Amino acid sequence: MSIIPESAQLGIHVVIEKDVKIGENVVIGHNSTILQGSEIGDNVIIGNNCVLGIEPAVNLRMRKTKKNNNKLVIHSGARIGNLVSIYSSTVIGKSVFIGDHASVRENVTIGDETIVGRAAIVELNTKIGKNCTIQTLAYVTGDSILEDNVFIGPCVSMSNDKYMGAKSYDLKGPHIKKGSKIGNNASLLPGVTIGENTIVGAGAVVTKNIEDNITVAGVPAKKINT
Repeated sequence: MSIIPESAQLGIHVVIEKDVKIGENVVIGHNSTILQGSEIGDNVIIGNNCVLGIEPAVNLRMRKTKKNNNKLVIHSGARIGNLVSIYSSTVIGKSVFIGDHASVRENVTIGDETIVGRAAIVELNTKIGKNCTIQTLAYVTGDSILEDNVFIGPCVSMSNDKYMGAKSYDLKGPHIKKGSKIGNNASLLPGVTIGENTIVGAGAVVTKNIEDNITVAGVPAKKINT
């Protein structure tokens, strides 16, 4: 049985499956679906046509996810836009904003007050810290780490498969340390580390680890004087 307080405001054709917990003063837009076992904190606003708590599906070529838990948790004050999909076993922090058309996969954690922009994609097994900004159409690949106060510009792309499926490889996305800023359309290759407070220029291609407190640009990315 689901728990839905009287203070909840539900739009037309909202579907809430069993064992869902909804906090006080939650707003859920028209045609949205909250799947089994999800937990929604107080003062959360969910837009229209969202699907939250999706169980991942795989085929024989896809890896199975090791889940930290089996439910989606959205903490208090979060704002979820329209047409957003969020998978199970993911935790969304307090006052997080997720824009329209965004997708957040399973086994992801997103820290308090982080912004995930319109149509951005966050893949599985990724950890995102507090006060980060991930802008429109950015692609955060699976198995990545973004520490606190990281900025990801529009259309940034990351990868986690060094051999692009040609042979076995432990998938590992970039590790972006606190305070770093990644410019528009930059590409980050598998397993690279971006140092603290480092700036990666627009359109750069990062092929190796970058040290703290510098600015890099170009293809491949190299340190520049500022």
